[in-house]
Amino acid sequence: MSQITNEVKNQIKKRRTFAIISHPDAGKTTLTEKFLLYGGAINQAGSVKGKATAKHAVSDWMEIEKERGISVTSSVLQFNYDGFCINILDTPGHQDFSEDTYRTLMAADSAVMVIDASKGVEAQTIKLFKVCVLRHIPIFTFINKLDREAQDPFDLMEDIESVLVIHTCPINWPIGSGKEFKGVYDRQTRHIHAFTENNNGMKAASDRDLTMDSPELEQELGSELYERLVDDIELLDGASDELDMDLVSKGQLSPVFFGSALNNFGIELFLNYFLEMTSSPLPRMSDSGLIDTFSPDFSAFVFKIQANMNKAHRDRIAFMRICSGKFDADKEVYHVQGKKKLRLSQPQQLMAQERKVISEAYAGDIIGVFDPGIFSIGDTVCAPGKKFAFEGIPTFAPEHFAKVRQVDTMKRKQFIKGISQIAQEGAIQIFQEYNTGMEEIIVGVVGVLQFDVLKHRLLNEYGVEIRLEPMPHEYIRWIANKEDFDTNKIIGTSDMKRIKDLKGNPLLLFVHEWAVQSVLDKNKGLELSEFGRW
Repeated sequence: MSQITNEVKNQIKKRRTFAIISHPDAGKTTLTEKFLLYGGAINQAGSVKGKATAKHAVSDWMEIEKERGISVTSSVLQFNYDGFCINILDTPGHQDFSEDTYRTLMAADSAVMVIDASKGVEAQTIKLFKVCVLRHIPIFTFINKLDREAQDPFDLMEDIESVLVIHTCPINWPIGSGKEFKGVYDRQTRHIHAFTENNNGMKAASDRDLTMDSPELEQELGSELYERLVDDIELLDGASDELDMDLVSKGQLSPVFFGSALNNFGIELFLNYFLEMTSSPLPRMSDSGLIDTFSPDFSAFVFKIQANMNKAHRDRIAFMRICSGKFDADKEVYHVQGKKKLRLSQPQQLMAQERKVISEAYAGDIIGVFDPGIFSIGDTVCAPGKKFAFEGIPTFAPEHFAKVRQVDTMKRKQFIKGISQIAQEGAIQIFQEYNTGMEEIIVGVVGVLQFDVLKHRLLNEYGVEIRLEPMPHEYIRWIANKEDFDTNKIIGTSDMKRIKDLKGNPLLLFVHEWAVQSVLDKNKGLELSEFGRW
């Protein structure tokens, strides 16, 4: 058996791979930009809602993202900082694109949850948080926008604890907010980092370092804020949860940080603590048991497919999370689902749409490889002779359905190619009715905005115009025990539709939730599931 070398071991130990999650507009993309600034990956940070002349955020690269000021697809960013190699998975905050986020979370070892200090925990944060909890991954909280009027920090703590049912431990503490925002108190070092505004956070912020004993502190803060800080520290030291790294690693305790991503304040402080508190890449479960990260044998799984990242070259990139060992571009790998050996072509690391071709990568890294149409989400690649498959990635039930018709029937080929490729990315799910071909396609999406994205992309990337006819159906179920039932013989309700996915799996569509139960009652032994597996 081959042994892992010390060099490979050290490279893996340096890796940190995390996802950033939040409700729309909490400042997630801005925070990502500031991380890159510290990593020296960019010189000047962009913002999402930029003026025409301002820089757009590096992670938002699709046309539709720039138009609407929201992130539509997850992007992957890698940079080096302080001896670590950091892979950030930036996810769309908008709920209509949550499907992409759920899958991306499967590739992360920890999550950073961004919360708007004036709004507290919001709906989308709850959804995404639940996915993190299911995976038992460490969750770090960054409470953002302290430069604006904010809720009382104790109320924010209570909000996180009661809504998300997770204990919190503040690592630093804000002094004032909005126009009165003076900085943060670091509870570990008992130092104060004073806030000074700087060119909208385009450059790294300078902060002055004061201690509680500094004679100029009370004058600096004003007597009211000074007294409040003294009281808050006393209360925190007596009542807040202790920092227990064992609980953090199980996802039961969230370390909390305060700052302002826009003004670039508190970011470096957060980054340093985060790197100290997180671990190197975690092992993954497969059908052959737990796969050790430090195994000498390479393995990875596909968690995302993105078509047409480069307009000049109509291409498809499969994003893979490396789970063990070292990737070597010259060596063959085994594609488990395709049952064949192959070389991963044009392996690259990504900085949003900027790409760099690489010859090697390590466990914890995210790589993009050219996909000629052979990969699906959830596929495993591993060293030849070591055949196993990682656990499948759940597919979530769409909630909105529409029939799709093309305007120009002469563009049939482009239409099928376009809709199939976008479906393989997982942004939409496509279905067919029984006994009809691809001319009658039903599209299912998690959020209605996805319909707009589909129209936009088919027109701009494939030159195909479509019409969407919304359907009244809102509930979809996979037939879990399809071997035991002939789909055509299932006794249904008048509004039930029998459909199949691209792999030929039978599904049922319903208008009302009660109809699901009615069909189960009429067909004894039938098992219906809300989740499919890629």
